[in-house]
Amino acid sequence: MAPRPRGAARRLSRAPGGTSVAAIFSFRWLAACSSSTRALRPPPRGRRRRAAAAMKKFFQEIKADIKFKSAGPGQKLTDSAGEKTSKGKSPQLALRQPRQGPTDEAQMAAAAALARLEQKQPRARGPTSQDSIRNQVRKELQAEATSSNNPGAPGTNLVPEPKEEISPHLAVPGVFFICPLTGVTLRRDQRDAHIKQAIQSHFSTDPVAASIMKIHTFNKDRDRVKLGVDTIAKYLDNIHLHPEEEKYQKIKLQNKVFQERINCLEGSHEFFEAIGFKKVTLPVPDQEGQEEFYILSEDARAQPQNLEQHKRQLLGAEPVRATLDRQLRVFRPSALASHFELPSDFFSLTAEEVKREQRLRTEVVERLSSLRTKAMREKEEQRELRKYTYALLRVRLPDGCLLQGTFYARERLSVLFQFVREALQNDWLPFELRASGGQKLEENEALALNECGLVPSALLTFSWDASVLEDIKAAGAEPPKSVLRPELLAAIEQLS
Repeated sequence: MAPRPRGAARRLSRAPGGTSVAAIFSFRWLAACSSSTRALRPPPRGRRRRAAAAMKKFFQEIKADIKFKSAGPGQKLTDSAGEKTSKGKSPQLALRQPRQGPTDEAQMAAAAALARLEQKQPRARGPTSQDSIRNQVRKELQAEATSSNNPGAPGTNLVPEPKEEISPHLAVPGVFFICPLTGVTLRRDQRDAHIKQAIQSHFSTDPVAASIMKIHTFNKDRDRVKLGVDTIAKYLDNIHLHPEEEKYQKIKLQNKVFQERINCLEGSHEFFEAIGFKKVTLPVPDQEGQEEFYILSEDARAQPQNLEQHKRQLLGAEPVRATLDRQLRVFRPSALASHFELPSDFFSLTAEEVKREQRLRTEVVERLSSLRTKAMREKEEQRELRKYTYALLRVRLPDGCLLQGTFYARERLSVLFQFVREALQNDWLPFELRASGGQKLEENEALALNECGLVPSALLTFSWDASVLEDIKAAGAEPPKSVLRPELLAAIEQLS
């Protein structure tokens, strides 16, 4: 039987309703603080546990009540009271559960959503009508004519810069092209319209050459172009080999072969008219109605060698394509050599590029469920690099100067080496190029820039061939300090 409590403890135990938490708290506080209180006998172990649990619950209720009153309106009990800025206390960092990686289904859904977002990205807006395109290109051709008449006028062969504000810290203002017919420098969104207008204006001077350029340039399906060109060449061969036979001197426009292979090609009718054919309407023998024919004129029949020349010109022609402007620049030594701030031209995709990326993404998603070898993974990594169309490269020379140029991402390493070689003062000396990390690049016709990880930008290091340096030193000479040609050094800039 447990001993009876004495003194204050006995009075508390006789409180109505049993021993409360507040009574126990008061009892222990009096026992600890009052020096005149007699030593108390400890209660049994079970009762001590219950009392400790009750006290713990009591203090938890007090803390919760204080937190609730100090939290203010709109707060949860689970929120820290220190989150209110009015209290001036630093917020308590809540412990977060570690996040798990996305599942395969989530990755597939994310890839599909990303592809849809890329297709919805706005593209640069060009001229809004065909008339505006013609007016713009006409102004450019007039500017080119003025430049040819007045060679000293600076900047007359350049298309006006876009009105959008360009950041002064960009490595290049954009990607530019040069029209091979007019020599005008064009922005990316201007090149196709300008080339078409230039070809159209060429009809007044050389209609045969203009029609041939139109056939090869305006028709994008190369297989269809080849089939149509071969058919036209066959017609001309028959005329040249059988000059006396009347049936070879005319071509029926409603002929099935002509309709399927030639009539669908833009520029084919202009070519026939330019080489001496005339369109006439003749009655159909033993039938009612008339049909259209191309009949070779008498002047053209008298000069069959011209037809043979036009045929060779047609077969050997290539599409007219604007060449990429390298935008060669030379900079003084700078700590910002590896810093590249590229314009949107290096990342925006055309409609064809978006379709290709969508197809590649679909193939990647289909392969997620299958096992992949190392060769398959490397091939997919190379495909990921192909999403870049252009690359901006800088070459750090031995004297610290920087040589910069713009390239297609799929151009070969040999093109890069040739670009550097043409800028050297001693272009006959062999040299080496190394990428970041010390990777040595070989002048290889098979490797492309994107396959070597040089897209969309990279900083390369130039050095003379080691054996050449040894020969120079053995001869008691020093390697040339100035590497670039003088005219390039005269236009050196400060990299910002």
